[in-house]
Amino acid sequence: MEFTRHEDVHEFARIAEPILSEKEDLYSLFFGVLQAIKTGKYEHPFMATIMEKGEVLALLQMTPPHPLNLIFTDESRLEESVDLLIKKLLDLEIEISSVVSLKEWANLFAEKWAMKTDLTSFLVMDQGLYRLDKVNETLEPSLGTWRFANRKDGLMIEKWFNLFEEDSGLSISPMEDVKKRVASFIDEQEIFLWELDGKVVSMMKKSRPTKYGVTVSLVFTPREERKKGYGRTLVAAGTKELLNDYQFCVLYTDLMNATSNKIYMEIGYKRLADSVQLGFERFEK
Repeated sequence: MEFTRHEDVHEFARIAEPILSEKEDLYSLFFGVLQAIKTGKYEHPFMATIMEKGEVLALLQMTPPHPLNLIFTDESRLEESVDLLIKKLLDLEIEISSVVSLKEWANLFAEKWAMKTDLTSFLVMDQGLYRLDKVNETLEPSLGTWRFANRKDGLMIEKWFNLFEEDSGLSISPMEDVKKRVASFIDEQEIFLWELDGKVVSMMKKSRPTKYGVTVSLVFTPREERKKGYGRTLVAAGTKELLNDYQFCVLYTDLMNATSNKIYMEIGYKRLADSVQLGFERFEK
């Protein structure tokens, strides 16, 4: 069993993409981030493989400060692979703020990581991964229409970006970073808005396109406009638009939010797997 850290993203992609393509929906987060690394969107990514006799046992990817993402391909070698991974991460002095993966894999890594370090894990988000191939056309839409965001919407989206992070229990990004990201989102026509009588009442984002699929993310409706169906209608309309270019859409939900999970299922999204993001912090004696 051999651990290899890859500095060349194209070399890493040559090994990883055949595996990712087999389960493109399940591995959409990993696959989508890899495409972004290939285009230069992330500096200093961590990419590694665990292999034996030409067979890939694990794929590892991290774009600091984002979580370490793990994929294991052989359940019978899972514990052995995790043990080797942790040894190499410690040898290389790789800092990890959190891990995201399918629930079983993330929990096992976090348990073993805690045993080897003075860190303890905590739940950042319990996630459901959903896939949609066809939008439910029988839904009654809310009043209004969707459109792509433009530069005039920038200040509002920046504010909503931080409010989304707050609602999701995520760390609040510095406004300087948010401004750059929102400008890029708008330029790439990645933000969809729902508008009623000239007022924007909800937003969603196109994220991490892969060969056949794309992710719906950053779904946000301000508190004063909630419970009016705007978010559901926008996600349905935005998803339908995305399906003109992709075979399927995926999204991650907070499993603690029963309402949002119900809404996405009404649109036509079906639960594919359970994922979890676990953070690490120093244990205080």
